[in-house]
Amino acid sequence: MEYKFKLKSDIYFNMGSIQILENITGSRAFIVSDSIMEKLGYLQKTIEHLSKAGISSAVFTGVRPDPGIEVVAEGMKLYEESGADVLVAIGGGSTIDTAKGILYFSWHMRNTENKEMKKPLFIAIPSTSGTGSEVTNFTVITSGEEKVCIVDDFIAPDMAILDSTCIQHVPQRVIADTGIDALVHAIEAYVSTKATDFTDALCEKAVKLIFENLENLYQDTKDSQARDRVQNASCLAGIAFTNTSLGINHSLAHAMGGTFHIPHGRANAILLNPVIEYNAELMGSANTYAAKKYAKLAKLLQLQARTYREGVVNLMEAIEKLQRNLGVEKNVGSLGIEQYKFEAVIKQMAKTALSDRCTPTNPRKPSEEDLIGIYQKIY
Repeated sequence: MEYKFKLKSDIYFNMGSIQILENITGSRAFIVSDSIMEKLGYLQKTIEHLSKAGISSAVFTGVRPDPGIEVVAEGMKLYEESGADVLVAIGGGSTIDTAKGILYFSWHMRNTENKEMKKPLFIAIPSTSGTGSEVTNFTVITSGEEKVCIVDDFIAPDMAILDSTCIQHVPQRVIADTGIDALVHAIEAYVSTKATDFTDALCEKAVKLIFENLENLYQDTKDSQARDRVQNASCLAGIAFTNTSLGINHSLAHAMGGTFHIPHGRANAILLNPVIEYNAELMGSANTYAAKKYAKLAKLLQLQARTYREGVVNLMEAIEKLQRNLGVEKNVGSLGIEQYKFEAVIKQMAKTALSDRCTPTNPRKPSEEDLIGIYQKIY
C-alpha cells in the first residue's frame, strides 16, 4: 500500500500571530465569523489587520452551530457579490466549517456552469481548541437531520493562525467539549488503518499535551501556556487526521449529534471509552491492532501497561478521570434525552453511522449490530 503525508496549510502560532494578516497579499477579503467574535472585538481586529495590508473587507456573521445548508447558501450569495480574493474564517469549528462549505459549493456551482473559479487565499483563525479544522480537508454541513461529512483537498486552508488570545473568553463547557474532541481526533487517527509513523508522532504529542494541559485550561483560561499547548495539540491532531481520516467514534457522533443536536465534542466524549473497548476487543482477546496502540498511548502517559489489556483499561480509566474533572456527562441519559426517544432511532442512527465517511478507516470493521450495541451501551 502506498502511503502519503501532506500538510497544505502554513501554520502561524502562539499569542500575537494574528498580526501576520498585515503581511498577506490581496485586494478584498470575505470574512466569515459569528456574533461572539464580533462582540469580543476579534472581528474588528481582523478587519484592521487586513486594512494595514491594503485589503478591504466584506463580512458574514450569520454562522450558527452545526451549520446548515441554508446558512452556507446565504454566505455563498454574499461571497459571490464581494468579489473577494481572500477568504478568512475566524471563530469556532462551525465558523470554519461554514467557510469551507461556502468555498466548496461555490466551486461546484461554478463547475456546473462551466465557469472557472480561482481559489481565494483561505485563512482560518480558530477561536476554540478542538476541531483542528484550520488544517483539515474536512467539513461537516447539516442537511435536515443529517450531518454530511465532506472531504476534499480544495477546502483545506492555505494559512492557519493559532493566536491563543482568541480563545481566552471561551466558556468552560466549550473548553471541555472541544478539548475532548481534539483528544478523540488524536486517538482515532492513531488507530486508523491509514496511520503512519508521521501521523503517529503527531498523535502521540497531541495526546500528551492534552492530558498535561487541558484540565489547567479548564480551570483557568488566563493560563496562557495551557492555552497555547492545547491549541497546538488540536492543530497537531488535525494534521494527523486529515492524513488518516477517523473512525466510528466520529461516525456515531455525527449521526447522534444530527438527530439530537448534541454538541459534537460532548457526543464524542460520551462515545470515546465504549468505542475504545469495542476496537480493542476488551471483552475478548484484547490482542488487536488497536489494543496494542491504545496500550502504547498508556505507556506514553506513564500508565501501567504490562499487557495490552492492562494498558487499554488504564487508558480508559485516565480518560474517565479527565472527563469527570471536566464536568463531562457519563451517558446520553444525563443529557436529558428520554430513553424511549433514543431507542426509537438507534437503528437508523447506526445505519447512518455505518455509511459515514469516517467508518472505513476504523481499525475494526463494524456491523450495523455492533454500532447498535455501542449506542445501547452509552444510554
